[in-house]
Amino acid sequence: MRQSRLATVDSVTALLDKIISQSEASDATSAAPSPLVFTNGVFDILHRGHVSYLVRARALGGSLVVAVNTDASVRRLGKGADRPINSWADRAIVLAGLAAVDFVTSFDEDTPCALIERLRPQIYVKGGDYDIETLKEARLVRGWGGEAYALPFVDGYSTTALLDRMRS
Repeated sequence: MRQSRLATVDSVTALLDKIISQSEASDATSAAPSPLVFTNGVFDILHRGHVSYLVRARALGGSLVVAVNTDASVRRLGKGADRPINSWADRAIVLAGLAAVDFVTSFDEDTPCALIERLRPQIYVKGGDYDIETLKEARLVRGWGGEAYALPFVDGYSTTALLDRMRS
């Protein structure tokens, strides 16, 4: 019994080790397998669309870093007065629990461009609900020879749609 409790403690520690501050991000990702894939988002209520997207993103490279909007940043996005539903810490822990995700960090700005500039990923991805050609983040990564992709959107799965269904 004691052995299984220790394994659980080790598992939780490994999960928390995936959550890194912006100041730790450069060192952590520079030692990670490449190419480094970067994505960002709110990930408020994790659903099938998110998981499918993150698995596809991870398949593009050697490691995946997910930058998650802080709570204040989510509120500035205008997603609704009650958003985010889950705090940044809760969203980060849930994402860290996914095998496809190697690192989770935060950003408080309106875009993660400063963080992208610091990490210099080789690949930037967003969901297919975004026009990748209009994103400053994509232009930034392509500026140093990287690639940017819009991954297929899984129709019918969004946090906003889930919340609308729950409210009605």
